[in-house]
Amino acid sequence: MFFFRLLPWEYAVRNLFRRPLRSLLTLVGLTTVIVLVLVVVGFIRGLERSLAVTGDPRVALVFSLGMGENLEYSSIAMRSSDLLPASLTGIVERHGRKSVSPELYLGTQVGVGDEGELSMGLVRGVTRRILAVRRSVQLEEGKWPGPGEVIVGRMVATKLGATGEELSVGQILRFEGRKWQVSGVFSADGGAFESEAWCRLDELQTAMSRQDLSLVAVALEKTEGFAELDLFCRERLDLELQAMKERDYYSALNRDYGPVRMLAWLVVCLVSGAGIFAGLNTMYASVLGRVRELAALQTIGFVRRAVVVSLLEEGLLLAAAASLLGVGLVLTGLSGASVRFTMGAFNLSLDPVTVLIGCGVGLGTGLLGTLPAAVRALRMPIVEGLKTI
Repeated sequence: MFFFRLLPWEYAVRNLFRRPLRSLLTLVGLTTVIVLVLVVVGFIRGLERSLAVTGDPRVALVFSLGMGENLEYSSIAMRSSDLLPASLTGIVERHGRKSVSPELYLGTQVGVGDEGELSMGLVRGVTRRILAVRRSVQLEEGKWPGPGEVIVGRMVATKLGATGEELSVGQILRFEGRKWQVSGVFSADGGAFESEAWCRLDELQTAMSRQDLSLVAVALEKTEGFAELDLFCRERLDLELQAMKERDYYSALNRDYGPVRMLAWLVVCLVSGAGIFAGLNTMYASVLGRVRELAALQTIGFVRRAVVVSLLEEGLLLAAAASLLGVGLVLTGLSGASVRFTMGAFNLSLDPVTVLIGCGVGLGTGLLGTLPAAVRALRMPIVEGLKTI
């Protein structure tokens, strides 16, 4: 009762090649949908990963009270970087020095080369002690910056709309009224630091005519040490400091980009919906052109459910082919592609989750686009179908 004879699998395959133009147009349409979905989901995943991997659970940031997440507007006294290690226990100590990094962080207009246009970039004035705190940072080429030099993250070129050659070692950056020579390139496991240019703290202070800091980054031996640091900031009212775990800071930034991610998911839904309607129209037209054929199949003994399964096979075959083609195009054409945004730049993340979502949308589009046509075939009277010309 529950079993019925199916049409041969080859029948669905042959039907796709009987109407090559229609099948090709459907394949192109589905592939376009899948490529767009992969790009948008890759954008979402890349943004989330960039902020998620930035931030060490054992690193805390100390900056101005009331600044929220706006570190570029923070201003604290230079002596704070000495008071913190002198007043607190539980700070990581290496080679006889506590791991505390004074930093001056700002967004400013940066130009590439001697005459390149200025665009918004991120600059951080640092000392060598930053390497003991930002443990994910690795110098890929070149050397630590000397006088008049900077090291750049590997995504700075993308952030500034330049090419990698324009920001290679020996090239010029312009900001704060000075020219700086690129002495090296660093990476940070795909984190937000890769969108920044780092120079010596004292030189950036001189260029900006400032003697203060934006923040002090502190490496703690244990995460429980944050309570002591937070208590110190609350008790020293004269310093007007607040403390935040670095991971919490970047998690807050990730939440701030929630509306952007929601808009991107909305685009995914709209693109998927458009693909479903396109598939629906194509398959529906296909059924209308095959009414006699489908009625004849029922006449020779195939039940309506078998005809429906065959139609679904056709739709899923096209969707599977489009999914593989779309994934192949994105992996070969957009692998390593990067995107600029306010906090810097990041790579599109074409990870297994992204590929799974893209293929799921493709197969779902093929299935949902075929269902109305399959329902029509199921309800079609055999006699009426045989009379159709």
